[in-house]
Amino acid sequence: MGIVRSMLVGRSPEQKQLASLLDAAGDGTSAALVLRGEPGIGKTALLEWAAAERGGMSVLRGGGVEFEAELPFAGLSQILRTALPLLPRLPGPQRAALSGAFGLASDAPADRLLVGLAVLSLLAEVADGAPLLVLVDDAQWLDGVSAEALLFAARRLHAEGVVIVFAARDDGFAAPGLPELRLGGLEPADAAALLPRDLDPAVRYRVLSESHGNPLALLELPSVVSAGDPSLPLTARLQAAFAGRVAGLPERTRVLLLVAAAEETGDLPVILAAAGALGAGPSDLPSAGDGGGTLVRLDGQRLTFRHPLVRAAVYREAPLDLRLRAHAALAAALTDPDVADRRAWQLAAAATAPSEEVAAALEASALRARDRNGYGAASAAFERAARLTPVPADRAIRLLRAAETGADAGQMERAVALAEQSFPYTSDPEIQARIAHVEALAWLAQGNYPTAHDLLLAGADIADPVQAARMLCQAFHTAWFLGEPQLSDIVERLEPHGAPLAASLVAAVRDTPPSLGRAAFEARADGATVRELTLLAGAGFATGQDTEIHALTASLAAEARGAGAIGALPQLLCFQAQAELFTGRLRDAEISLAESVRIGHDIGALLPAGQASSVAAYIAALTGDEEGCRAHVAAALSAAAPGTPAAGYTWTRWALALLDLGQGRPESALARLTELHATGLPHQISATRSDPDLVEAAVRTGDRTAVTAAAARFAAWAHRVAQPWALSIHHRNQALLSDDPAPRYREALAHSSRPFEEARTHLLFGEHLRRSRRKAEARPHLTRALELFTTLSAAPWSHRARLELEATGTPAPAPTAPASSPLTPQELQITRLAARGLSNKDIAAQLFLSPKTVAYHLYKAYPKLGITSRTDLPALTL
Repeated sequence: MGIVRSMLVGRSPEQKQLASLLDAAGDGTSAALVLRGEPGIGKTALLEWAAAERGGMSVLRGGGVEFEAELPFAGLSQILRTALPLLPRLPGPQRAALSGAFGLASDAPADRLLVGLAVLSLLAEVADGAPLLVLVDDAQWLDGVSAEALLFAARRLHAEGVVIVFAARDDGFAAPGLPELRLGGLEPADAAALLPRDLDPAVRYRVLSESHGNPLALLELPSVVSAGDPSLPLTARLQAAFAGRVAGLPERTRVLLLVAAAEETGDLPVILAAAGALGAGPSDLPSAGDGGGTLVRLDGQRLTFRHPLVRAAVYREAPLDLRLRAHAALAAALTDPDVADRRAWQLAAAATAPSEEVAAALEASALRARDRNGYGAASAAFERAARLTPVPADRAIRLLRAAETGADAGQMERAVALAEQSFPYTSDPEIQARIAHVEALAWLAQGNYPTAHDLLLAGADIADPVQAARMLCQAFHTAWFLGEPQLSDIVERLEPHGAPLAASLVAAVRDTPPSLGRAAFEARADGATVRELTLLAGAGFATGQDTEIHALTASLAAEARGAGAIGALPQLLCFQAQAELFTGRLRDAEISLAESVRIGHDIGALLPAGQASSVAAYIAALTGDEEGCRAHVAAALSAAAPGTPAAGYTWTRWALALLDLGQGRPESALARLTELHATGLPHQISATRSDPDLVEAAVRTGDRTAVTAAAARFAAWAHRVAQPWALSIHHRNQALLSDDPAPRYREALAHSSRPFEEARTHLLFGEHLRRSRRKAEARPHLTRALELFTTLSAAPWSHRARLELEATGTPAPAPTAPASSPLTPQELQITRLAARGLSNKDIAAQLFLSPKTVAYHLYKAYPKLGITSRTDLPALTL
């Protein structure tokens, strides 16, 4: 930007790193950075420096405030308040989500992650005229939904010209995936430069020794270093230093500061009104004359403390009875309906005994927070309301609601604890069943399938029939990972429940499977949620209805995109990718998997992201990408909960086995597939569908027993599901077992409809014919196998087919470069949508990106495709 930058003492490396981000924003490059360090280390000073040195950038700023209640979207509304006039530019669902979050509209609550997308879009709109700098101080104290929305936006920044800088303490604000810069203490020479020149040498030595280069300590400790306990931690020493300065202020000034410390927003009229009830007034505001002016800032109608440690010192040094009176006075001053949440929390802070009136006010606050997707805030309010509830049965319900909203907020460990606390307060079976349900789902989210399964069964035993059926359907999910005997047990329990979803899940593993499309229609009509329909789609793989699964998941994914239900997409996209893989649409599968992993990591849905990585490993194995296969396997296995196998574990065994089989290592492939079947999960898709690979590996190694067992298992399944493609593979298996395989191979090819499996059948048939010295008959099969493998970019299999074809005396065409698109999965996804005529803003809304990021990817794609503009896209085959 060509500006001369000022320097802070001892922070030139950090300033250079920030300056590079600001300069890059001028060229349209976005970035996010987390500044970390202990209190007083200089994080705020760096934010102030960045704001002063921003050049032509716009600035939005705000931060978290330490107080007991978590008011939903308090931090976000503070940061975005000047940008709200641009809300009308956002797509409808995003505009509605953000308006609802800020209480500007009464729409039904949207997916909370849609708020994060709306924040991204709004920041991009602000940056449309000039680069934008967003500064977030004390991020460790942001309310949960504000932090979640800002992090979602930060992780998806790309080409908007937006820089977000968070400042946070070491022990808060987890921001995985974002680069971090940790601030250490100043070097001795820089630390000494901050001390007064006339400071006593002995005091100077002690301050330099005890401050460890902390700038705030260097400024504050000289006046108190001879007092207090030098063994106290630095933060406590600083707080004691501020407390000493406060103690010297007039009594009424201390009262006013206490009220300000108890009032979290700095609302000066409210502070003065409450302080007036305690005998203090405007004339008692701190001033430079009494030394208090350096402790606070007065900005119009907002009174703030210069450092959080000042607020803590003021509050903690005040007597308990005075703190209670301050909270009561603040509650009395907060009379406007718009501040009912703040009033409820002040009443709670002033309460010394259970009170239904105060508990009811907190419960109302919790319900408002829940309706705005502020689940973390709702959970905190429900829990505090429960503590103040005098009637045990009512306390149980409020603790249960705290657990339920905590789970919705992703606070799974807390949800479990709250659910367990609520149980002793109620004997109502319906409430106990709900407690078991929320606790089970929280354990499941953490990967503890056995505990979740037991809780679901226990809850279903005491629930009403409708709730019991829903819990048992969820238990089908846990049993799927646990295997036998749990799966058979849950199927038996589900059978008496006539609900469409329950009946379909039972049929998926036991009876002649019904049409998946009809099953989904009936389940939806019966009130099934997207989560339950996704479960139905997953179970559909057990019935071989891959085409129908693709139609269902594509429909549900489109519905989720339209509604902004981001959280449902990772699992849906993973199942959609599996259906695309099985039906030979490998490039489409790669696109779906890449988006599943990307969104899964963005929103913390690591379980489906891990599953998607395991499927990506299979595709890499099929194409012969050994390095990529092993990298995807590692990513899939890293998504496991402690002590529990990863959800994609069996897929990773299958992927590595296919890699071995394609590379001519049948012994290793057989060992891996044998290990897969030893997991006790024969019903899982990777176990069932890997049997043909086991058959081939066993034939190549001469293990007749393994061949017979695997072929028999697949035969039973293929006849049950009666899918033509499954029967085709069954005939191929039988050909490998037969002394006269030709009729079986021909039968297999007559039913074949899947490119990879058809190519393998042609290859195996061609190999048999060549070994039988029927070279002329072998050539058409080997030629067709080579064509199909080449189209799929299945390099090791193409190599094998080429060698076989050349062994018949027919020259094979020279290997060619893969025919796949030169675009990345995301570029291909974007160009396909652009080719259909969608605008950048429409594409951005579908893919949860900003329009500028979409434009960037199109700009990168055009040269790869050999075109110069959007108008050339429709003529291409993408």
